[in-house]
Amino acid sequence: MSAKLKPLNQQVIVITGASSGIGLATAEMAVQRGARVVLAARSEEELRETCERFNRGGKRATYIAADVSDDAQVQPIADHAIAEFGGFDTWVNNAGISIYGKLLDVPMAEKRRLFETNFWGVVYGCKAAVKHLRARGGCIVNIGSEVSDMAIPLQGIYSASKHAVKGYSDALRMELEYDRIPVWVSLVKPGPIDTPFPEHARKHIPEQAKHTPPVYPPEEVAYAILRCAENRSAKSSSAACRGCSRHCTRWRRGSPTCISSGRPCPDKGTRMRGRTPMMRCSTHHTIDGRVDGIQDG
Repeated sequence: MSAKLKPLNQQVIVITGASSGIGLATAEMAVQRGARVVLAARSEEELRETCERFNRGGKRATYIAADVSDDAQVQPIADHAIAEFGGFDTWVNNAGISIYGKLLDVPMAEKRRLFETNFWGVVYGCKAAVKHLRARGGCIVNIGSEVSDMAIPLQGIYSASKHAVKGYSDALRMELEYDRIPVWVSLVKPGPIDTPFPEHARKHIPEQAKHTPPVYPPEEVAYAILRCAENRSAKSSSAACRGCSRHCTRWRRGSPTCISSGRPCPDKGTRMRGRTPMMRCSTHHTIDGRVDGIQDG
């Protein structure tokens, strides 16, 4: 796996779920940094308007309407990227849905539909991406969640799907490394993000669904995704947080709040990386039978 990842301004990036939220924020940031983007989502009109905005200064974006829960609609995303830009370098599996409700109250058909999008959409996307990237090298970024590591009530089926995404990403990463296929697999695991996620979710609870604070802007996730796209071994620096005596990870700006205690962190420029992280980005790869893990806060 000797292929180097290109700088963003030389990349073509495919993004699923690109009509809003994290996907849209990632596309906007990528274009600002000189990348070309291929946007995929079910909302064709929103994609068209976004591409028109991106292309005012020259062609930087193209789009294709697709439902990633259907395997037959995912390969055409890759084909469209090849036809429009000659190929792609990074594939971001971002499309996802959620359901609020107790597991025994959520209809089985809705559970299956969620897994078709959140898990099988990732599987189909990885298959299409590896098919193209195995000869030229590149990166796959899968979007998990903090609930990839821990389940939460009332979002049990969503938690299960994100656990599955983590397991699939980890296994695929090791298999590609073993076969010396130069495709790097990263998993970004955001916490609560300020997007229409709760409003778009199906609900089987009487209350209005909403995020539990602290809530972070989608641009923070976009930054992590794009860092994965051009840094196969991005390193993090860490420091002890005197406010809560737990492990923190240095962040790029600001004076954040410690997620454990809810108090401002006295070590400026740090964020908590504990049991409930704001976001973690993992790029594990196997070297000489050992697994080296890099956690980029």
